[in-house]
Amino acid sequence: PAHTPPLNVENQNIARMPTDRLADPGDGLRNNGRRVLTYADLRARHPVADTRPPSREITLHLTGNMERYIWGFDGKKFSEAEPIPLRLGERVRFTLINDTMMEHPIHLHGLWSELENGQGAYNPVKHTLIVQPGSKLSYLVSADTPGLWAYHCHLLYHMDLGMFRTVVVS
Repeated sequence: PAHTPPLNVENQNIARMPTDRLADPGDGLRNNGRRVLTYADLRARHPVADTRPPSREITLHLTGNMERYIWGFDGKKFSEAEPIPLRLGERVRFTLINDTMMEHPIHLHGLWSELENGQGAYNPVKHTLIVQPGSKLSYLVSADTPGLWAYHCHLLYHMDLGMFRTVVVS
């Protein structure tokens, strides 16, 4: 696809066939004799307030180079990336594709994220979403709070080394 970042010094891998891993508990938790809660199991207690379909989709690749310890979105570190613009009141689908071999807990300040896990109006609402290696997930955001918002990997050393963007709601 045209939106796939190139392989370069800042992007060591490309997930050619990213997988839905919402029902996968993750490394070390599979087949351990215990029931492990997964993202596929989550369901909100109350229906979400905004049920409009998204007006557009933003796809971002989580990228990095393990040998050089470089992290970013779409093969770019923060200093090279433009802010992500959202219009106040719009509803957007974010799709994240993890091209790296690490889990990344992605956090968007100021706005709630509705994980699309098949629960429809009862999709779980979260602040931070863990994206497993080689996986793809999507979530909905209602841009209801104006401002400049941090959008980053919650592994702070990944954020500090480039996996950080600014979301502007105006």
